[in-house]
Amino acid sequence: MKVVIRIIKTLWRKFHMTQIVILLAAVVVLAGLGAGFYFMKSADVETLKQGLSQSTIIYDRNGEKASKLSANRTDSVSIEKIPEHMQEAIVAVEDNRFYEHGGFDIKGIFRAVFTNIMAGSRVQGASTLTQQLTKNALLSPEKTYRRKIEELFLAIEIEKVYKKEEILEMYLNTSYFGNEVWGIQNASKKYFGKDVSELTLAESSMLAGMVKAPSRYNPIDHMDNALDRRKVVLNQMVKYGYISESEAAETANTEVALKDTSGDPLKGKFAHYSDAVINEAISRFGLTQDDLLTQGYNIYTSMDQDIQAGLEAVYGNSSTFPKTINGEDSQSAAVLMDPKTGGVLGIIGRRGEHVFRGFSFATQMKKSPGSSIKPLAVYTPALEEGYEPTDMLVDEKMSFGEGERPYSPSNYGGTYEGELPMYRAIEKSANIPAVWLLDQIGVSKGVNALKRFGLEVENAKLGMALGDITPGVSPLQMAEAYSAFSNDGVRKDAFFIQKIVGPEGEVKPEWKPEEVQVTSKEITDKMTSMLLGVVERGSGERAQVEGVDIAGKTGSTQVPIEGIEGTEDQWFVGYTPNLVGAVWVGVEEVSKTNYLTSNSSEGAVPLFGEIVEEILPYIGEASFDVNAIDGQAEPVEQHWYDGIVEKWNEWF
Repeated sequence: MKVVIRIIKTLWRKFHMTQIVILLAAVVVLAGLGAGFYFMKSADVETLKQGLSQSTIIYDRNGEKASKLSANRTDSVSIEKIPEHMQEAIVAVEDNRFYEHGGFDIKGIFRAVFTNIMAGSRVQGASTLTQQLTKNALLSPEKTYRRKIEELFLAIEIEKVYKKEEILEMYLNTSYFGNEVWGIQNASKKYFGKDVSELTLAESSMLAGMVKAPSRYNPIDHMDNALDRRKVVLNQMVKYGYISESEAAETANTEVALKDTSGDPLKGKFAHYSDAVINEAISRFGLTQDDLLTQGYNIYTSMDQDIQAGLEAVYGNSSTFPKTINGEDSQSAAVLMDPKTGGVLGIIGRRGEHVFRGFSFATQMKKSPGSSIKPLAVYTPALEEGYEPTDMLVDEKMSFGEGERPYSPSNYGGTYEGELPMYRAIEKSANIPAVWLLDQIGVSKGVNALKRFGLEVENAKLGMALGDITPGVSPLQMAEAYSAFSNDGVRKDAFFIQKIVGPEGEVKPEWKPEEVQVTSKEITDKMTSMLLGVVERGSGERAQVEGVDIAGKTGSTQVPIEGIEGTEDQWFVGYTPNLVGAVWVGVEEVSKTNYLTSNSSEGAVPLFGEIVEEILPYIGEASFDVNAIDGQAEPVEQHWYDGIVEKWNEWF
């Protein structure tokens, strides 16, 4: 112990504290340099060009490649096609010493440090074009000291392997220009509607100005900012001798015409499913769109390629869909999922030309489901309270509640039977029996059931028996809710992505799919027996497909404009023993001249039948172990002695 104390005292005498700090700093620097050299030597930068063409791959539920997310990143052009003024503009504004340094610019670093100190904040960066290329193409987007060391040394290695022209070419082909556009060729088409080789100096200098902050300087969203930034680029080009002051002044006053000929940025198949995958990867896995479109992930999904292709084939036939009152195309969306797992097998977000991550009526819409909510909000909780499918329900014109504004619903067509059995009320989609029954069991029972089915309810009232709920529902939510009927009362959370594997291994989500025991198998069997009747002889009759049992419920919402008879929304939510799906047909914005003249029985219902007919070879023929109620009591459970009793009755 005395020896240790003596050594410490000796060190203290020989080294002032400042020297010790310097020594420790040197150790850290050396360690960083060593790590940098390790990363530099272990990186295979010679495959950089090939690596730039890698896409994020989407796999189906069987692990087969189904699609890719590339965002046009592979639409690269050679440096010979890129105008010299485009090359000069990007060098002048982003890295004026590009042709002099060897990957990192020590003068630029000191200049940036001095500028930032004088300004009291970070106003200037020091990354070279080569370092930015490294960040775009080889490294993850994390901001850590380790990553900065990797960036620095990989840039040096890249400069050893590639010529300056090759580095500049790769940089321009991988840079992000805003509005989901990567690469100079795609940027040229997105903003100016032309090939990169046709760019003018006015256009090139504007594109070069975007790279620093695409969301702030792109001319589609911020033309004034883009013009101001272009002046900065032109001044830099003058400063470094690329153009004269007169050229800069003339170009600064030149107007540019915006034109978008970029088309759909997704290059792979199944764009609707890819959109849903991107949205879920962002919301549930915490990734960004840039990550997904540039980092080369492997995403394993629940997609069934045959089912997705079948959906797209049906939606490609416009004759399947009703027209609006003014003869225009109606809008529509569909979701098909596996009720046993919750995995979405296929999806169509909307009709018409695909828009990259455009609004999806399948997942983002919030609308009234009409009568398709009755099995969830009314009949399931009624069965749980002891009602039977054959029990008689009131069906006569009436009002509910007291006061100045009682609730007075009506049946479609204005006809009433006085009373009718529950199963028949469902088949006919009669409104009064549903509202009367919810009033009998209590609105709170309906709210509780809806929450178990996974639906939000902010307004507990009798009108929710007919779909009047806030904030509304999407086809995906309705398909998930109905999955409990085909899965013995268990609802599985719907999902698109099974797992994501990135450059550093599997991405772990904070979200994990859950299952909820909504109700019992006994209740779902009774519901299925009634919903089979809806398709066999009720409002869903046109959804029938030979060889497969389909149970389901229709729903329509009326045009909320006085004096107009028509529908705004049409629904059919149906299921087989191994598939559940929801389809919606409607209009984006209802008006006096934009609505549907038919109801769901003529629109959404036959559409569902067309879909099942198309994908039947891939889902297989299947039957439920219950039968539709046909006016008698439910089928009696069979016992071993039934045959003997039957013979005894025949003989005696």
